[in-house]
Amino acid sequence: MSDSIEEKLKKMGITLPTPEPYASPNRTHGVIVNNVLYLSGHGSCRAAMIPGAKATGKVGGDVTEQEAYKSSRAVAIAMIASIKKCAGSLDRVKRVIRLYGLVNSAPGFNRQFAVIDGASDLFYEVWGPEAGQHAGAADGIAELPRDSAVEIMGEFEISK
Repeated sequence: MSDSIEEKLKKMGITLPTPEPYASPNRTHGVIVNNVLYLSGHGSCRAAMIPGAKATGKVGGDVTEQEAYKSSRAVAIAMIASIKKCAGSLDRVKRVIRLYGLVNSAPGFNRQFAVIDGASDLFYEVWGPEAGQHAGAADGIAELPRDSAVEIMGEFEISK
């Protein structure tokens, strides 16, 4: 019998944070419609950073690509905590469907995909090659809320 996702995270040395509440009651961490969980955007300025990550600033300017990659990974950990909050169990995730990342980019920076790979790589490691491989997109943007370096949204197939 395979380990649960939470046991796998523990073996990876990952502790899930408590999802921060939203300031307004008109938004939530995610919404389940039929068997798809749509996660709200998770920004790096609200995620607990991991060593070598930088939560705020312009990637390709005051934030290096490698720092932003690690920030993206930290955001993915916050997203996993939100999945647990919304779905009740991480073992309900049948498939990572899609990640969409926004990167607060300095002029001329064009490797947004490499930054969002920090999150993509973690989801792939956690859910494996069949359930963790997903569609994705990454865009550069002039500004993000609270000067976040990255913001990521996602869709996940959830078992009933």
